[in-house]
Amino acid sequence: MHDVLEVILRSIGAFCLLLIGAKILGKQTISKMTTFDFVASISLGAIAANIAFNTSMKFYIVSISFAIMIIILFVAAYVSMKGIKTRRFLAGNPTVVIENGKILEDNLKKMRYTMDYLNQQLREKDIFEINEVLFAIVETNGTLSVRKKPPFRQVTKQDLGIFTAPESRLPVELIMDGHTVESNLEENDLNPNWLQTEIQKRGLSVNDVYYAVLATDGKVYIDTYQDNIESPIDKE
Repeated sequence: MHDVLEVILRSIGAFCLLLIGAKILGKQTISKMTTFDFVASISLGAIAANIAFNTSMKFYIVSISFAIMIIILFVAAYVSMKGIKTRRFLAGNPTVVIENGKILEDNLKKMRYTMDYLNQQLREKDIFEINEVLFAIVETNGTLSVRKKPPFRQVTKQDLGIFTAPESRLPVELIMDGHTVESNLEENDLNPNWLQTEIQKRGLSVNDVYYAVLATDGKVYIDTYQDNIESPIDKE
């Protein structure tokens, strides 16, 4: 019984240490994966390897550790689905690294994200001049998302002689997973009553809304739990 308790504590400890280590290493190290994905892959891979070839350890002991890690990952994934704060703690937050052609050096340093790697990712998107970039964001999986300034976008309105309104902000997420993102409302000076009015205009209540975002053109996009699609093209 003592051995089983030790395995339980060591499994939990290993998960915590990997999570801390992944956050210290930064997004560049775990490119293409979120912090949570990275920890899950390393943990399960290491335990599975011990099951396969470590004959000095009893099979049932390692199997218990594997089962515990599966439970930990399942619970963490379930909890992250229910709360934005938990999900952001496990997976991290997207980070703006370029704004209006200006490199945000402090954000790069916080992520241990090198300038060489940033330039490489920009070149992969056919961007060789940083001043072409309106916003560049490092996603939670380490990949770079880029929005060019209007004059440098392919087939732009400017090319067609159509007036282009200046853009000074990103889309603002108002509701996510059915929960109002209070921090985004406060940071953008948006009144909760205004959001309530926008929802009511569509004959809905807040409880009906799964996702809502304020687009750069000032329009509010709303997705409800009830999609009213009789024959979905693809269903899990």
